[in-house]
Amino acid sequence: RERVLAAFEHEEPDRMPCWCGASVEFWDKAKRRLQLDDESLRIRFGDDFRRVFAKYSGPEFDLSEGATSRTVFGVEREGLGYGQPVTHPLADATLKDVHDYCWPDPAWMDVTKIKSQAQAYDERYAILGGDWSPFWHDAIDLLGMENMYMKMYDEPELVDAVMQHLVDYYAEVSRRIFDAAGDVIDIFFIGNDLGSQTGPLLSPELFERFVLPPLKRLIDLGHSYRLRVQLHCCGGFAPLIPSLIDAGLDGLHAIQPSCYGMDLSQLKTNFGDKIL
Repeated sequence: RERVLAAFEHEEPDRMPCWCGASVEFWDKAKRRLQLDDESLRIRFGDDFRRVFAKYSGPEFDLSEGATSRTVFGVEREGLGYGQPVTHPLADATLKDVHDYCWPDPAWMDVTKIKSQAQAYDERYAILGGDWSPFWHDAIDLLGMENMYMKMYDEPELVDAVMQHLVDYYAEVSRRIFDAAGDVIDIFFIGNDLGSQTGPLLSPELFERFVLPPLKRLIDLGHSYRLRVQLHCCGGFAPLIPSLIDAGLDGLHAIQPSCYGMDLSQLKTNFGDKIL
């Protein structure tokens, strides 16, 4: 824990902090191969973080034929891994349709056991908490990616409304988590993949117009509970980093040096004194 917190203070720790965020498939394979349970595997890999989760306790929904999962926002998915949306429920929606949509209840997430989860680690590790809050991905699921980009120009108020409803939900879930266990959580850890192999998935102008305001709302929420805020973001998103710094983000995660603009030494030179 002290190693991670020192890094967030831009102090040099004894070694670089490590987090093991492997896929479920790899994690299960590693456990079988090494004959270790979850915690033993994290210790084996030198993981300095532990993550605590709220548990879904809301209503169960039947899946359509071919669907393998359903998000809390009513998007059915199919295929391997995270899968792909079967349909985009708000693709043809009006602004009224967006407001009338059956948005989930934050109370569906049970936060009662989070504090005991974190306390079990006895302050040995930095605790990641709060809702993952992938509102960018959820907006794409609900609207369709190309459709959403067109609506950013043709119906910007509709995209704003979708983002607002998504972040209303995520902010309230995280607020409930922090009210229950904020004193034993170190980092509000959120995730939105905004980059591709060749650069950001949207221009800095569109990012600042549509994505940064809801993201800053989450950053401000974390800071109001005296937490560090770290964003998981895959791909090449270097042109967006100055705006993320201005919004108060404390840390980035999953830097991919093979992506455009993501050379580690250059990022360290340009931004290392401002963001982890």
